[in-house]
Amino acid sequence: MLRIAKLTDYAAVLLTRMAADPRACASATELAQAAGIEAPTAAKVLKTLAQAGLVESRRGASGGYRLAREPAAITMADVVSAMEGPIGMTECVVHEGACGHEGRCGVQANWRRISLAVETALRAVTLADMLPKPAPRRIPLRTLTADA
Repeated sequence: MLRIAKLTDYAAVLLTRMAADPRACASATELAQAAGIEAPTAAKVLKTLAQAGLVESRRGASGGYRLAREPAAITMADVVSAMEGPIGMTECVVHEGACGHEGRCGVQANWRRISLAVETALRAVTLADMLPKPAPRRIPLRTLTADA
């Protein structure tokens, strides 16, 4: 099964929480509580995201973390790359020369195509897209009677 690492999933959850109010600054503890993630794990993820330039950290009484860019300018490819490194389905796609079979491999070109498709899909989805959509407003309907 192909899946992202748990910390990458946590990064997406934390960033989506932050994207709901992109100008707000929140502590790692506040974000952890809002996302239902253990505080040390949230702090670790936020540190990695800060190193990748996706969030900014501010010290002091009014400090905390906030998005470094607008939610529409941060793609899921940015998030996955920050947490897991370059996007590639196989080692040879990410690091040329890493496999002793490269010269005679018949599938490397197709793994490159697949990796590019996955990266393209991740680049097409932004944090703004990840925000929950508001539920449609329900209009109460009157029950019609036979008299009406």
